Amino acid sequence: MHIRAVTSALSAPERDDLTSLLIDAVEGGASLGFLKPLDEARAQSYWDGVSRAVAQGDKALLVAEIGGAILGTVQLVLDMPQNQPHRGEISKMIVHSRVRQLGLGSRLLAAAEDRARQGGKSLLVLDTQTGSPAEHLYTKAGYSPLPPLPDYALTPDGIPAATTIFWKRI
Repeated sequence: MHIRAVTSALSAPERDDLTSLLIDAVEGGASLGFLKPLDEARAQSYWDGVSRAVAQGDKALLVAEIGGAILGTVQLVLDMPQNQPHRGEISKMIVHSRVRQLGLGSRLLAAAEDRARQGGKSLLVLDTQTGSPAEHLYTKAGYSPLPPLPDYALTPDGIPAATTIFWKRI
């Protein structure tokens, strides 16, 4: 497994891998801001937007590759309000269903924290669906939860679900 930062516009193969990864996660029930069924065009459009944000320096995009294919990713939102330059946001932590439990999530999260430190960030926040398997990853990595927000977002099936916000000083 190799983790690297994407520092320029996504190549066609990168976008294809990330599109497949996002669709796999949403179809598997991950709350990532999309409803089922997530079609390829919508997923590609999402990654095109991420690619632009990376090129502008607003986001950092990290990917985990196995055998040359992207099977995991995480984003670090760097563009924060003027009064919050010390803060970053972890978003869209995704690991393909066929390679979960291999440590990709932990390694991606650690790489995102390293990138945040390099960018002068001292506080990270993230949110995830309350009760999701991701909660264990974040608490194990030292993130502290805030009380859940009820009915914060819809699951991919369209059902309201609570969200837990986590934070960590780095």
